[in-house]
Amino acid sequence: MKRILFAAAFAVAAGGQVLAADLPAPGYPPYVPAVPFYSWTGFYAGINGGGAFGNSNWTDPAFAPTGNFSVNGFLMGGTLGANYQVGSWVFGIEGDADWANLDATTFNTSCANVGCETSSDFLATIRGRVGYAWDRLLVYGTAGAAFGDIQAAAGTLPFMSSTQAGWTAGAGLEYALTPSLTAKVEYLFVDLGSASCGPANCGGTNTSVSLNENVIRGGINYRFGSWW
Repeated sequence: MKRILFAAAFAVAAGGQVLAADLPAPGYPPYVPAVPFYSWTGFYAGINGGGAFGNSNWTDPAFAPTGNFSVNGFLMGGTLGANYQVGSWVFGIEGDADWANLDATTFNTSCANVGCETSSDFLATIRGRVGYAWDRLLVYGTAGAAFGDIQAAAGTLPFMSSTQAGWTAGAGLEYALTPSLTAKVEYLFVDLGSASCGPANCGGTNTSVSLNENVIRGGINYRFGSWW
């Protein structure tokens, strides 16, 4: 009988060890690494392009002002910039230089019905940017200096051209498609002030010609990585 009881106890003990071996080991749950957040810090370069529309106004002492008439066209060019991220805030500086094709003519009585034409063929800006990032999505505001040309002529007279310094402000969205590529869309208001158009170009009088632009464009940027 003792042998039978000893054998039964041994079998129960062995079965308990097998069952215990099948149970999960005590301790901490397995480590699962967190998905890293996208970092906007670093330098980048890219291309941009889009459309622009705005207004020009001619004012001279001999005629009444033309009033604002619409100027429109398109532009494309290159971009350089750098960002620095602190928490979810992103601070940066960005510059661009675009070839433009903006043009319009008004034939109202202020231009003696010969046509007052305003055009512009380049636009460059250097701007600060401040944005807030939700991982790969960046929403930003931007403002800074703008440089462009105002070209003007009345009728068949030769064009005068003046390079102007003005200001710009706007906002945009940028999204990281990959660790290196981002895509953006932005709006900029650009005011280039007024240029002086002389008698040889503007029908015999000294004329003030103003130009402002609303720029809507998209862009693709390539990031060169973090600063460190």
